[in-house]
Amino acid sequence: MKIFRGFHHPGVAPACALTIGNFDGVHRGHQAMLALLINEARHRGVESCVMTFEPHPRDYFAAVARKPELAPARIATLRDKLTELERCGVQQTVVLPFDARLSSLSPQAFIDEVLVAGLGARYVLVGDDFRFGAKRAGDYALLDAAGQAQGFDVARMNSYEVHGLRVSSSAVREALGRGDMEAVARLLGRPYSISGHVVHGRKLGRELGASAPGAGNGFRTLNLRFAHWKPAASGIFAVQVHGLHDTPLPGVANLGIRPSIDPDDVNGGRVLLETHCLEWPAHLGSEGAYGKIIRVELLHKLHDELKYDGLDALTAGIARDRDEARAYFASTHAETRRQTTRDRI
Repeated sequence: MKIFRGFHHPGVAPACALTIGNFDGVHRGHQAMLALLINEARHRGVESCVMTFEPHPRDYFAAVARKPELAPARIATLRDKLTELERCGVQQTVVLPFDARLSSLSPQAFIDEVLVAGLGARYVLVGDDFRFGAKRAGDYALLDAAGQAQGFDVARMNSYEVHGLRVSSSAVREALGRGDMEAVARLLGRPYSISGHVVHGRKLGRELGASAPGAGNGFRTLNLRFAHWKPAASGIFAVQVHGLHDTPLPGVANLGIRPSIDPDDVNGGRVLLETHCLEWPAHLGSEGAYGKIIRVELLHKLHDELKYDGLDALTAGIARDRDEARAYFASTHAETRRQTTRDRI
């Protein structure tokens, strides 16, 4: 998949079948829309294209208003969104910086400058609640009328439902907020995951619990750090780590700001995904994971983040989390074996 920041690049396809949206999470509703888009692009002999925005428009307006609390919780980082769009088969994604100029374009100017002149849209597919242009003044009827006048087709896709529930980014955020990872997986069509480069931290985990039973050389962690990200999920999770071994590695992870750690530490109070693998690959040694891109699947929430009184209490809490994660994987494995046995009967 080709990725462009803006559309003023020579590599951007001269014509496309286009869909527009934030695509936060690339859930099953998005996937159905993308499948339709790709089919329409194939029939027209043009490239399939997604236009998305970074920052999220609501992030931009929250910053302008100096009210960060108005910024939406995000399901996915830009990296993970682009990865999922590529997995869906999209040929080209244009990431538009949402700024003062873009936010002030009238609906007709957006159509003229972006859709027609910028991307050569021959087909535009939108959701049933699509709005665009300054003050969200543009709607489907306006877009459809412009398409008839300016030579591109316009289509609208209705809501996608699973077991009677409308699949939406809001529904995914709500499920993440209450820690219902099974519901999240049903809405996404896959386990919820976060990816990134492993970075150096304080290496406090190596010191914590070094003498605790089963801790080995302490609670070594894989740190993924995120700037300007307000995740929809937070807490302690049983996880699987992809990218370090031939098979996924079970682990336990903390997603959040780590309230028990000094806010002035190397992470500066920013969101961190801190993962401890229950089985550390020997071939990596103590430093072999740094710089690698890993993907962490959050399978089951153990509890919210807790603030511990001192490092001893923190160590004991981490040990309990590790044991609960092991119990989760043991029970999951046992259930899988029972299901396999039933399937063979």
